[in-house]
Amino acid sequence: MALDCEKGFSQILKHMTKKTFYITTPIYYVNDAPHIGHAYTTVAADMLARFYRLNGKEVFFSTGTDEHGAKIATKALEAGLKPKAWVDKVSAQFQLAWDELNISYNRFIRTTEPEHKQTVQKALKYLYQKGDIYKGEYEGLYCRGCEQFKSRRELVDGKCPDHNIEPELIKQKAYLFRLSKYKDEILAKIKNEEIKIRPPVRENEIISFLEREGLHDISFSRADVDWGIKLPWDKDHTAYVWADAFLNYLTCLGWTAEFEQAPPFWPPSLQLMSKDILRVHATIWLAMLLALDLSLPAEFFVHGFFLIEGQKMSKTLGNIIRPQDLIKKFGADAARYLLLSATSFGRDADISWQKLNQKYSADLANGLGNLTQRVIALAFKHSQGQVPPETDKTIIHDEGGREQLLFKDAIKWS
Repeated sequence: MALDCEKGFSQILKHMTKKTFYITTPIYYVNDAPHIGHAYTTVAADMLARFYRLNGKEVFFSTGTDEHGAKIATKALEAGLKPKAWVDKVSAQFQLAWDELNISYNRFIRTTEPEHKQTVQKALKYLYQKGDIYKGEYEGLYCRGCEQFKSRRELVDGKCPDHNIEPELIKQKAYLFRLSKYKDEILAKIKNEEIKIRPPVRENEIISFLEREGLHDISFSRADVDWGIKLPWDKDHTAYVWADAFLNYLTCLGWTAEFEQAPPFWPPSLQLMSKDILRVHATIWLAMLLALDLSLPAEFFVHGFFLIEGQKMSKTLGNIIRPQDLIKKFGADAARYLLLSATSFGRDADISWQKLNQKYSADLANGLGNLTQRVIALAFKHSQGQVPPETDKTIIHDEGGREQLLFKDAIKWS
């Protein structure tokens, strides 16, 4: 996997100086089964987790599913299921996909777990008592596809560019989070690289956004959504799905909102994500940590989208590729290779089944496959297909004077 930034390798070396390494994927929204975009992030995280384990680090690798919100309730209703039955079904599909891809995570967290829900309530109550959450009225353009509020500047022809739908204007009484309070501190920490955002183009995007638009207080609750975590001081309100989801990075470590000390492995060494959720991580998530008096992650690394012949994956177009599709055709190891080699990490990848077949044939079947076949043939020719013990080797020279290894059971050179 090529890191699409000049500092990529130096960042790896910096991580090597620490005894522990905590890496996260986002927790994936269970509105649908996993696709190769989810798999890409997860396989990349798995590769890095394995790399640091091999180099003697104590690694904690977390992933999981985000299971609350209005969109989930709607999907369950469309499927004729209760929300809990729906999220159980789809979360199981993610876990099965990661097992089939040999993902070596330490923790798979679900936001419907009782322990997570209790800790979210305690953390939000702490912010409420601190004054960082307050009751007010919020008006904004809300995209149900993103589960995010959008500014008019972000829209393209009045629509969310990611979901091609017009956001709805929401005006209601809600509990608001003082996001604006932390704008200057977040901006300073990004500029000073107290938290790094890679590749640099993504860091520049966030700096530009903060300087151009600033941050405004946002709704942290909804009164018309039942499927979610109720605010402990006002059961008529449900926590905003991102406020709930972000805290998984802490609760997966066993954090129970005890503020005297951070949990083991905190803060994250590296958080991987796709570019569509960078902004909420770089604003809401960082502000929540500052408000909770917790250390910030060391680094975000942001990758692009998977495009299928130039188009985004969608059910409507019928071009979604699932991890199981790749595994069934190529096998788990080859599927992992094809995902990670599709593009330089950080950029969009434009793929198709034709391109995947070509790359499999060129790199694996013809390249690595031919090499493996030749090595096996030599092993049978010179040592009866066995790899002799290291102590049984003798260096000889062939007719051209080149050094060769001769094992005691090997056929001598003719």
